Amino acid sequence: MPLHVPVAPASALHSVRTALGSSAGAPEHALPVHVLHLGTARGGLPHAERTGWQFLVRDGERVVAAETVRSADGWAFSHVSEGPFVSSTVRALRQAEALAGQYEPRVLSVPGLYMVALWLHSDAAGDDTAPGEADLLVPLAPAPPGIAAHRPHRVADLIPVLSLRFAPAPSGPLLTTPA
Repeated sequence: MPLHVPVAPASALHSVRTALGSSAGAPEHALPVHVLHLGTARGGLPHAERTGWQFLVRDGERVVAAETVRSADGWAFSHVSEGPFVSSTVRALRQAEALAGQYEPRVLSVPGLYMVALWLHSDAAGDDTAPGEADLLVPLAPAPPGIAAHRPHRVADLIPVLSLRFAPAPSGPLLTTPA
């Protein structure tokens, strides 16, 4: 089923087009970028903060990601990236198009775990601050050890695993000496 790709703010698209110039390809997908905060606020519940927009730009066979960040005027160009997360995003989008259901794709960064996922939000008009129970997360490659990349995970299944890994280490000595 086709994905419901959100319309990026005009200032975000304009900043990317201006930064890339006329020699670059046209932006194909505009994906909102969110950062997932695990148990740091809202009563310990995970929440996501929209921090930018990512535009996938194809120039022949090459795909790069041009990103924007919030600015006083709306959105400003930040950087261009390429590499495993960009090609993995393209692959995850193709996979998502084959899923049953209607989803809005988003990029979800989990900085504390060095993880990026395609967040398939099931209710485009719903809560924008946290992945919902019906949402899917598709970890992008390279994924952290023990988490399968390119496998859709229900939020209810993956968030507890991420939260456990994100939990602070127990206090006290890790090793004890025999008496």
